[in-house]
Amino acid sequence: MRNNLALYDDVADQWWSDDIRWVRTLKNLVPGRLAWMDRQIDWRDRAVLDLGCAGGFMAEALDDRGARVSGIDPAARAIDAAEQHARAEGRAIDYTTGVGEALPYPDQGFDAVVCVDVLEHVQDLDQVLAEVYRVLRPGGLFLFDTINRNPLARLATITVAEDILRLLPRGTHDPALFIKPTELRTALARAGLEAGSFTGLGPRGINRRGDLTFGRLPLTAILYMGTARRPVDDAD
Repeated sequence: MRNNLALYDDVADQWWSDDIRWVRTLKNLVPGRLAWMDRQIDWRDRAVLDLGCAGGFMAEALDDRGARVSGIDPAARAIDAAEQHARAEGRAIDYTTGVGEALPYPDQGFDAVVCVDVLEHVQDLDQVLAEVYRVLRPGGLFLFDTINRNPLARLATITVAEDILRLLPRGTHDPALFIKPTELRTALARAGLEAGSFTGLGPRGINRRGDLTFGRLPLTAILYMGTARRPVDDAD
């Protein structure tokens, strides 16, 4: 089975334990993503939606930066784990179970939407981007990453990461859902969003536990991050 999203619920009880290698990989991606995203926005006092938040790694990192964070994910048990961890840490993060194609939030409610490791899993990319546009305020920023669609990306993310190294469970991704940067720029424009800069994301080192660490790379051939903005003068 490809694009198996049930795996996030399957490990929800251990999400914050650091016992599962592939979950640690997701956690280790957060600093590398934010090292680049921090240069795009000042998070302090911004209303931010973490779209596809799973168990809350990115949401808590954004909370640490002073953002007012909401998180949404279709994995109900992962959302429960996120809520429990946030309560234990005294964090006021608003978590909801739901999907990107039908966000349960009012129009223009967020200064930024963060969407990492999500776009290559959704059922309707255009509808998700339309919802991102709707909930962003004029001038609001969309920050994302996803996987390119080409033979090299398939080799790296499925053959190597899933089948050989087991950095992710087998079946995590469906390569047919990967998105070329040119395709994503076109889809963003259809949604009314103005695409900004794109950059690569990938392994940059190994930590003491033997896990990969991540950061910005110059090439977008495999993983890439990007930004888009709802136009400032767009108040419809």
